[in-house]
Amino acid sequence: MVTRGRMGRELDLPLDQVLEGDCITAMAAMPPASVHAVFADPPYNLQLKGALHRPDNSEVDGVDAEWDRFPDLAAYDAFTRAWLGEARRVLRRDGTLWVIGSYHNIFRVGTILQDLGFWILNDIVWRKSNPMPNFRGRRFTNAHETMIWASRDRDAKYRFNYEAMKGLNDDLQMRSDWTFPLCTGPERLRDDGGDKLHPTQKPEALLHRVILSSTQPGEVVLDPFFGTGTTGAVARRLGRRFIGIEREAGYAAAARARIEAVVPVADERLAATPSKRDAPRVAFGAVVEAGLLAPGTVVWDRARRVSATVAADGTLRAGAERGSIHRLGAALTNAPSCNGWTFWHYEDRGRLLPLDVLRARLRPID
Repeated sequence: MVTRGRMGRELDLPLDQVLEGDCITAMAAMPPASVHAVFADPPYNLQLKGALHRPDNSEVDGVDAEWDRFPDLAAYDAFTRAWLGEARRVLRRDGTLWVIGSYHNIFRVGTILQDLGFWILNDIVWRKSNPMPNFRGRRFTNAHETMIWASRDRDAKYRFNYEAMKGLNDDLQMRSDWTFPLCTGPERLRDDGGDKLHPTQKPEALLHRVILSSTQPGEVVLDPFFGTGTTGAVARRLGRRFIGIEREAGYAAAARARIEAVVPVADERLAATPSKRDAPRVAFGAVVEAGLLAPGTVVWDRARRVSATVAADGTLRAGAERGSIHRLGAALTNAPSCNGWTFWHYEDRGRLLPLDVLRARLRPID
């Protein structure tokens, strides 16, 4: 299926498909700079000596396929470097990578992604509200996993839907410690015998927050370790496109059935609340030019401790001091910087309102 890249060029991508096979090979066939986000839940490397418990504290019984794939740390590191390298190649410059893991692997993954040029933005702690108890009593109960959120490089202008995250958190800044229960109940996929179909199926609430925070509707989320399709199910529900890659045919089949049952909602309610950082720039001079604030008008800080007069050229004057709304605000308060739009207020029918109210009137409405 065809989508468009940053410069409007058409890109041939297997959108909304679950690809069966090796993720490195599948990503190598994709065009560069073609996806907006990558969410990865790679193998935890459980079969190395000393790593005898899964993240939910269940014991590992015998030797399984992971032992054949990663007999030592060098093999695991080589695999990690290969898939992260391909993920970085297909990630757009303004995209971000999410990778989740446990103490078995996340520190090695973090080192390698830094070596490849990724720039770590946050580490997110997923605190499990209902962790499995440690029945052996020889360690602390393992009640969390760690997610690394990274941009493609240090200077990348990545997407972060700050206002959407704040709205999701009752108008408080979203923190880097997220509390969700383990995947249980009807959301948990099970086999014909009633056992868990996948040992590390992630809760949909976790992916909802990941996808909402870093993408917009219509953008593409790639999951190279698709499992039972949590990323695809949430992406479909939120109006995003997805690409899933999964080695195991049984998991891939379960993922397709799960995603097919999701009813997508395709309207403006899916769009994340826009961040003020993404809004078009408006100079204070434009406010004066538009007649929204006349030259000679007096503006104050919120407490009316300091004041200044608006000049015709969009600067402010206070005695011998003169400068932009930002520079003068900083100078009068002896601060290193100042956001003049929120610091300075004008009077409207006896109320003090921030200059930001006037800026909002000049910004185009989509």
